[in-house]
Amino acid sequence: MNVSFIKQMEDLEREVLLKSVDLDDDGDDFQFELDDFNAHDEILAISPKCVKCNLCVGECPVNAIEPANIFRIAKITDNCVKCEICVQTCPVSAIKLIDNSIICDSENEDNVIEYRLANVSSRHRVIRMNNISIDYSIDNNWDDCAKLCPTNAFTLEFKEFFDDLDMDVGIDLIEDELYPYVNEKMCIGCGACVEISLNDYAIDLDRYIGPIIHSRVIDVNHDLCVNCYLCEENCPTGAIELVGGQVVLDDDKCIRCIKCTSHCPVVALKRVVLE
Repeated sequence: MNVSFIKQMEDLEREVLLKSVDLDDDGDDFQFELDDFNAHDEILAISPKCVKCNLCVGECPVNAIEPANIFRIAKITDNCVKCEICVQTCPVSAIKLIDNSIICDSENEDNVIEYRLANVSSRHRVIRMNNISIDYSIDNNWDDCAKLCPTNAFTLEFKEFFDDLDMDVGIDLIEDELYPYVNEKMCIGCGACVEISLNDYAIDLDRYIGPIIHSRVIDVNHDLCVNCYLCEENCPTGAIELVGGQVVLDDDKCIRCIKCTSHCPVVALKRVVLE
Protein backbone atom coordinates (compact mmCIF):
# COMPACT_ATOMS: atom_id res chain seq x y z
CA MET A 1 0.00 0.00 0.00
CA ASN A 2 1.32 3.41 -1.05
CA VAL A 3 -1.08 6.33 -0.62
CA SER A 4 -0.57 10.07 -0.98
CA PHE A 5 -3.09 12.84 -0.42
CA ILE A 6 -2.97 16.58 0.11
CA LYS A 7 -4.72 19.20 2.20
CA GLN A 8 -5.07 22.77 1.06
CA MET A 9 -3.37 25.22 3.39
CA GLU A 10 -6.54 27.31 3.52
CA ASP A 11 -8.47 24.33 4.87
CA LEU A 12 -5.84 23.72 7.53
CA GLU A 13 -5.90 27.39 8.55
CA ARG A 14 -9.67 27.21 8.92
CA GLU A 15 -9.45 24.10 11.12
CA VAL A 16 -6.79 25.64 13.34
CA LEU A 17 -8.82 28.82 13.64
CA LEU A 18 -11.94 26.95 14.72
CA LYS A 19 -10.02 25.02 17.34
CA SER A 20 -7.96 27.93 18.64
CA VAL A 21 -10.36 30.87 18.85
CA ASP A 22 -13.34 31.30 21.18
CA LEU A 23 -16.70 31.05 19.45
CA ASP A 24 -17.53 34.65 20.45
CA ASP A 25 -14.39 35.92 18.68
CA ASP A 26 -14.67 36.64 14.97
CA GLY A 27 -11.02 35.61 14.46
CA ASP A 28 -10.09 38.67 12.40
CA ASP A 29 -6.88 39.16 14.37
CA PHE A 30 -5.84 35.53 14.10
CA GLN A 31 -2.55 34.99 12.24
CA PHE A 32 -1.57 31.56 10.96
CA GLU A 33 2.05 30.83 10.09
CA LEU A 34 3.57 27.43 9.41
CA ASP A 35 7.26 26.81 8.85
CA ASP A 36 8.59 24.20 6.45
CA PHE A 37 8.79 20.75 8.00
CA ASN A 38 9.11 17.08 7.13
CA ALA A 39 7.82 14.72 9.82
CA HIS A 40 8.02 10.93 9.84
CA ASP A 41 6.40 8.34 12.07
CA GLU A 42 5.65 4.64 11.88
CA ILE A 43 2.23 3.11 12.40
CA LEU A 44 1.39 -0.50 13.19
CA ALA A 45 -2.03 -1.64 12.04
CA ILE A 46 -3.87 -4.96 11.92
CA SER A 47 -5.79 -5.57 8.71
CA PRO A 48 -9.04 -7.54 8.28
CA LYS A 49 -6.89 -10.47 7.09
CA CYS A 50 -6.37 -11.32 10.79
CA VAL A 51 -7.35 -14.95 11.45
CA LYS A 52 -7.65 -14.42 15.22
CA CYS A 53 -4.84 -16.83 16.07
CA ASN A 54 -3.52 -14.43 18.77
CA LEU A 55 0.05 -15.47 18.06
CA CYS A 56 0.93 -11.77 18.07
CA VAL A 57 -0.59 -11.42 21.55
CA GLY A 58 1.57 -14.19 22.96
CA GLU A 59 4.76 -12.89 21.34
CA CYS A 60 4.33 -9.19 22.20
CA PRO A 61 6.96 -8.42 24.88
CA VAL A 62 5.02 -5.51 26.39
CA ASN A 63 1.43 -6.87 26.32
CA ALA A 64 0.35 -4.13 23.92
CA ILE A 65 -2.11 -6.18 21.85
CA GLU A 66 -5.69 -6.91 22.86
CA PRO A 67 -6.55 -10.49 21.90
CA ALA A 68 -8.97 -11.35 19.15
CA ASN A 69 -12.12 -13.32 19.81
CA ILE A 70 -14.94 -14.78 17.76
CA PHE A 71 -16.40 -11.30 17.20
CA ARG A 72 -13.36 -9.08 16.55
CA ILE A 73 -9.77 -9.10 15.34
CA ALA A 74 -6.78 -8.31 17.53
CA LYS A 75 -6.07 -4.66 18.35
CA ILE A 76 -2.79 -2.83 18.94
CA THR A 77 -3.04 -0.50 21.93
CA ASP A 78 -1.28 2.73 22.87
CA ASN A 79 1.22 0.69 24.92
CA CYS A 80 2.91 -0.41 21.69
CA VAL A 81 6.66 0.35 21.61
CA LYS A 82 7.02 -0.40 17.86
CA CYS A 83 9.46 -3.26 18.21
CA GLU A 84 7.83 -4.87 15.14
CA ILE A 85 7.91 -8.38 16.62
CA CYS A 86 4.20 -8.77 15.84
CA VAL A 87 4.82 -7.84 12.19
CA GLN A 88 7.44 -10.59 11.88
CA THR A 89 5.28 -13.09 13.77
CA CYS A 90 1.86 -12.83 12.11
CA PRO A 91 1.53 -16.05 10.05
CA VAL A 92 -0.72 -14.40 7.45
CA SER A 93 1.02 -10.98 7.28
CA ALA A 94 -2.07 -9.21 8.58
CA ILE A 95 -0.04 -6.75 10.68
CA LYS A 96 1.37 -3.91 8.62
CA LEU A 97 4.21 -1.50 9.36
CA ILE A 98 3.34 1.80 7.69
CA ASP A 99 5.59 4.82 7.22
CA ASN A 100 3.60 7.98 7.82
CA SER A 101 5.11 11.22 6.56
CA ILE A 102 3.83 14.81 6.48
CA ILE A 103 5.55 17.36 4.26
CA CYS A 104 5.09 21.12 4.27
CA ASP A 105 7.09 23.04 1.67
CA SER A 106 6.54 26.81 1.39
CA GLU A 107 7.98 26.76 -2.12
CA ASN A 108 5.21 24.46 -3.30
CA GLU A 109 3.16 26.54 -5.71
CA ASP A 110 -0.03 24.64 -4.89
CA ASN A 111 0.17 25.78 -1.24
CA VAL A 112 -0.65 22.36 0.19
CA ILE A 113 0.49 19.94 2.89
CA GLU A 114 1.19 16.45 1.59
CA TYR A 115 0.51 13.26 3.55
CA ARG A 116 2.09 9.96 2.52
CA LEU A 117 1.43 6.43 3.75
CA ALA A 118 3.67 3.61 2.55
CA ASN A 119 4.11 -0.02 3.54
CA VAL A 120 7.49 -0.84 5.05
CA SER A 121 8.74 -4.30 4.14
CA SER A 122 9.78 -6.51 7.04
CA ARG A 123 11.43 -9.91 7.16
CA HIS A 124 9.33 -12.77 8.54
CA ARG A 125 10.40 -15.27 11.16
CA VAL A 126 9.84 -18.98 10.57
CA ILE A 127 6.59 -20.49 11.86
CA ARG A 128 6.12 -24.17 11.14
CA MET A 129 3.66 -26.85 12.21
CA ASN A 130 5.41 -29.92 13.62
CA ASN A 131 2.33 -31.92 14.54
CA ILE A 132 -1.40 -31.35 14.98
CA SER A 133 -4.01 -33.78 16.27
CA ILE A 134 -7.75 -33.74 16.95
CA ASP A 135 -9.58 -35.45 19.79
CA TYR A 136 -12.71 -36.70 18.02
CA SER A 137 -14.36 -37.72 21.28
CA ILE A 138 -14.72 -34.05 22.27
CA ASP A 139 -17.60 -31.84 21.22
CA ASN A 140 -16.31 -28.53 19.84
CA ASN A 141 -17.19 -25.59 17.59
CA TRP A 142 -15.59 -27.20 14.55
CA ASP A 143 -17.40 -24.86 12.13
CA ASP A 144 -15.54 -21.85 13.52
CA CYS A 145 -12.22 -23.67 13.24
CA ALA A 146 -12.82 -24.40 9.56
CA LYS A 147 -13.96 -20.85 8.77
CA LEU A 148 -10.86 -19.24 10.27
CA CYS A 149 -8.24 -21.53 8.73
CA PRO A 150 -6.29 -19.29 6.30
CA THR A 151 -5.08 -22.14 4.08
CA ASN A 152 -8.22 -24.32 4.11
CA ALA A 153 -6.18 -27.03 5.79
CA PHE A 154 -8.97 -27.47 8.34
CA THR A 155 -12.13 -28.85 6.74
CA LEU A 156 -15.29 -30.70 7.73
CA GLU A 157 -15.80 -34.05 6.04
CA PHE A 158 -18.30 -36.93 6.01
CA LYS A 159 -17.64 -40.50 7.14
CA GLU A 160 -17.00 -41.62 3.55
CA PHE A 161 -13.99 -39.28 3.36
CA PHE A 162 -12.32 -40.92 6.35
CA ASP A 163 -13.18 -44.38 5.06
CA ASP A 164 -11.44 -43.62 1.77
CA LEU A 165 -8.31 -42.56 3.69
CA ASP A 166 -8.59 -45.66 5.88
CA MET A 167 -8.19 -43.25 8.79
CA ASP A 168 -8.97 -44.36 12.35
CA VAL A 169 -10.14 -41.38 14.40
CA GLY A 170 -10.79 -43.32 17.59
CA ILE A 171 -14.60 -43.18 17.51
CA ASP A 172 -17.38 -44.69 15.40
CA LEU A 173 -18.36 -42.15 12.75
CA ILE A 174 -22.00 -41.61 11.84
CA GLU A 175 -23.29 -41.31 8.28
CA ASP A 176 -24.33 -37.80 7.15
CA GLU A 177 -22.43 -36.15 10.03
CA LEU A 178 -19.53 -33.79 9.47
CA TYR A 179 -16.23 -34.31 11.27
CA PRO A 180 -13.06 -32.19 11.42
CA TYR A 181 -10.03 -33.03 9.33
CA VAL A 182 -6.63 -31.30 9.07
CA ASN A 183 -4.51 -31.61 5.95
CA GLU A 184 -1.06 -31.48 7.54
CA LYS A 185 0.60 -30.61 4.25
CA MET A 186 -1.41 -27.39 4.10
CA CYS A 187 -1.34 -26.46 7.79
CA ILE A 188 1.04 -23.57 8.58
CA GLY A 189 0.77 -23.87 12.35
CA CYS A 190 -0.92 -20.50 12.91
CA GLY A 191 -3.07 -21.92 15.70
CA ALA A 192 -6.28 -20.11 14.72
CA CYS A 193 -8.29 -23.32 15.15
CA VAL A 194 -6.79 -23.91 18.59
CA GLU A 195 -7.40 -20.34 19.71
CA ILE A 196 -11.04 -20.23 18.61
CA SER A 197 -11.90 -23.65 20.06
CA LEU A 198 -14.32 -23.60 22.98
CA ASN A 199 -12.72 -26.75 24.37
CA ASP A 200 -9.06 -26.38 25.32
CA TYR A 201 -8.36 -30.07 24.74
CA ALA A 202 -10.02 -30.51 21.34
CA ILE A 203 -6.90 -29.75 19.25
CA ASP A 204 -3.28 -30.34 20.15
CA LEU A 205 -0.75 -28.28 18.18
CA ASP A 206 3.02 -28.57 18.29
CA ARG A 207 4.80 -25.90 16.27
CA TYR A 208 8.17 -24.27 15.81
CA ILE A 209 8.53 -20.48 16.06
CA GLY A 210 11.89 -19.26 14.83
CA PRO A 211 14.02 -16.44 16.21
CA ILE A 212 13.29 -12.76 15.57
CA ILE A 213 15.21 -11.31 12.64
CA HIS A 214 16.44 -7.88 13.68
CA SER A 215 16.68 -5.33 10.87
CA ARG A 216 17.55 -2.42 13.17
CA VAL A 217 19.95 -1.69 15.98
CA ILE A 218 20.14 0.86 18.79
CA ASP A 219 23.14 3.10 18.22
CA VAL A 220 24.60 4.73 21.35
CA ASN A 221 26.60 7.97 21.20
CA HIS A 222 28.48 7.92 24.50
CA ASP A 223 29.84 11.43 23.95
CA LEU A 224 26.33 12.92 23.94
CA CYS A 225 25.02 10.92 26.91
CA VAL A 226 24.33 13.03 30.01
CA ASN A 227 23.69 10.09 32.39
CA CYS A 228 20.07 11.05 33.05
CA TYR A 229 19.03 7.38 33.42
CA LEU A 230 15.81 7.94 31.42
CA CYS A 231 16.71 5.17 28.99
CA GLU A 232 17.32 2.69 31.80
CA GLU A 233 14.14 3.68 33.62
CA ASN A 234 11.93 3.36 30.54
CA CYS A 235 13.37 0.24 28.86
CA PRO A 236 10.53 -2.34 28.90
CA THR A 237 12.87 -5.36 28.93
CA GLY A 238 15.66 -4.18 31.23
CA ALA A 239 18.13 -4.20 28.34
CA ILE A 240 19.83 -0.91 29.28
CA GLU A 241 22.00 -0.08 32.27
CA LEU A 242 24.27 2.82 33.09
CA VAL A 243 27.51 1.41 34.43
CA GLY A 244 30.31 3.79 35.36
CA GLY A 245 28.73 6.60 33.38
CA GLN A 246 28.43 4.47 30.23
CA VAL A 247 25.30 3.08 28.59
CA VAL A 248 25.54 -0.71 28.49
CA LEU A 249 23.09 -2.39 26.10
CA ASP A 250 22.25 -6.08 26.45
CA ASP A 251 21.81 -7.19 22.85
CA ASP A 252 19.95 -10.37 23.82
CA LYS A 253 17.33 -8.48 25.87
CA CYS A 254 16.95 -5.50 23.52
CA ILE A 255 13.84 -5.67 21.32
CA ARG A 256 14.85 -2.66 19.16
CA CYS A 257 11.86 -0.58 20.20
CA ILE A 258 11.63 3.22 20.48
CA LYS A 259 11.31 3.58 24.26
CA CYS A 260 14.90 4.60 24.96
CA THR A 261 15.29 6.69 21.81
CA SER A 262 12.08 8.63 22.40
CA HIS A 263 12.97 9.42 26.03
CA CYS A 264 16.59 10.45 25.49
CA PRO A 265 16.67 14.28 25.83
CA VAL A 266 19.94 14.69 23.91
CA VAL A 267 19.40 12.13 21.10
CA ALA A 268 22.29 10.01 22.31
CA LEU A 269 20.30 6.91 21.33
CA LYS A 270 19.11 6.30 17.80
CA ARG A 271 17.39 3.35 16.13
CA VAL A 272 19.09 2.78 12.81
CA VAL A 273 18.44 0.32 9.98
CA LEU A 274 21.08 -2.36 9.45
CA GLU A 275 22.65 -2.35 6.02
